[in-house]
Amino acid sequence: MVNTLDHLIVAVEDLEKAEQNYTKIFGMPPVWKGEHKELGTANALFNFQNTYFELLAVKGEGLGAALVDYYLEQSGEGLIGVVLGTDDISKTTTEIRDKGFAVADHTEGEGINFKDQQIRKWKNLFLPPELTRGIFSFIIQHTEGELPPFKTQEPSVINKLDHLVINTNDADGFIKIYKDIFGIRLALDKVIDHWKSRMLFFRLNKTTIEVIEKKDDQDSNDRLWGLSWEVESIKEAHKRLVAEGVKVTPIKKGIKENTLVITIKSNTHNVPTLLIEHIKG
Repeated sequence: MVNTLDHLIVAVEDLEKAEQNYTKIFGMPPVWKGEHKELGTANALFNFQNTYFELLAVKGEGLGAALVDYYLEQSGEGLIGVVLGTDDISKTTTEIRDKGFAVADHTEGEGINFKDQQIRKWKNLFLPPELTRGIFSFIIQHTEGELPPFKTQEPSVINKLDHLVINTNDADGFIKIYKDIFGIRLALDKVIDHWKSRMLFFRLNKTTIEVIEKKDDQDSNDRLWGLSWEVESIKEAHKRLVAEGVKVTPIKKGIKENTLVITIKSNTHNVPTLLIEHIKG
């Protein structure tokens, strides 16, 4: 049903400023700048080997503008959405309905790149609250056009999403949705004693959705937390970021064996951000 983590959405107040900040962080400019006139939003897209990253801001009036305004008022700038990808939105809609969930028919969208006037088209399937559980999430099928591909070989530049971190108070319920309904592979289900937490890893399109469970007495809910990006050389990335004036922690060994990591402490618009290098043996 779902075969990719298609893209991530970050709500920002000033799109130009956010674009400048993330150009520094990623080491490359956005490949697409456009707007959704019918939704009242403008965006800038950064493309990677396995997903893309969307900065989204208000530009006019519409449902999209209302959504961004809501998140900005409730919690400020930050990571607000995760979009899952499918190759067949009609089949996905039928399968979700067959599992007993009420979903509306898919909607269609279109974007024009201000850089070169290229057009992309897509279909969106918006999900009911019992499947999103507090996260702004939907399923997309791209139908026409594509983003310019990731090309750089520069070792300091971020090349792909290593993992997305989601917090939950109901790991079993999360598994029922992401594994049993969406069909995403559950690669790890483990209790981490020293964290007193349960950890889940879901794997798709060469990235990981990492889920950390911390139980409470609230209704089942999930919350987007942060992102970890992969670089070929953490040393070169650290050097580049410091030269750009971005605040970063010293390089240290990661929790996972044969990894080096740094944390980005500025310019992220409230998105907890880690960079990681997987040391080749």
